[in-house]
Amino acid sequence: MKLPIYQVDAFSKQLFKGNPAAVIPLENWLSDAQMQQIAMENNLAETAFFISQGDDFALRWFTPELEIDLCGHATLAAAHVIFSELNYSKNTIKFSTLKAGNLIVSKENHFYTLDFPSRPATPTQLPDGLLSAIGGQKLPIEVLASRDMMLVYETEADILALNPDFNALAKIDLLGLIVTAKGDNSDFVSRFFAPSAGVNEDPVTGSAHCNLIPYWANQLQKNKLHAFQLSLRGGELFCELKGDRVLMSGHAITYLKGNIYI
Repeated sequence: MKLPIYQVDAFSKQLFKGNPAAVIPLENWLSDAQMQQIAMENNLAETAFFISQGDDFALRWFTPELEIDLCGHATLAAAHVIFSELNYSKNTIKFSTLKAGNLIVSKENHFYTLDFPSRPATPTQLPDGLLSAIGGQKLPIEVLASRDMMLVYETEADILALNPDFNALAKIDLLGLIVTAKGDNSDFVSRFFAPSAGVNEDPVTGSAHCNLIPYWANQLQKNKLHAFQLSLRGGELFCELKGDRVLMSGHAITYLKGNIYI
């Protein structure tokens, strides 16, 4: 079987920046095992699979280790492929998903906006061993959790100073870890670690911003926010809180397209 495959750098105007995702259009779903094997072979943070459902699309995402419930950058990558490579004529795409409901991506020129559910995090306790696993010199000022755990620090420098032990972090019972602080040249900054899902440090994490946007909108008393993710590749997001939804906007660029054979 021959399948088309695209690789897209999401949340970036430039190649080799932002977060790379593989995108595979399907006529019908493959088995879960096959999609997991493809994602493992791709060895990217996420591989997105979609099928057409009339004017809309069904979407699923797989890390190298598991199927994930929500992924921002691979949704942006999938929308970029549909708009730019498959010549979709409308300005808005609706994706249906298994666990995150309907997700909307709109396009204006070469700028994409994701409409995702807001997922406010609530206070929680630090798991044993987490502080030593993330390698920071300072204690967080807040500890919160939703799907992922979120540690809030005082400064951007605190976020940059973290040096996680990924083997130790993978042994702690959590899917992902968000670390965040007010930004020096933006409203807020973050990093995201998910070694238990096969992703040590994710370059740009849209799903984490479902937690970050409501938190920082409340802290800063503003609904429109400018964010950077401080990974090696880096990523820039333009964010907005709209009731129980969050908007995340950014760019995307195609890196490769070809075929896989299974």
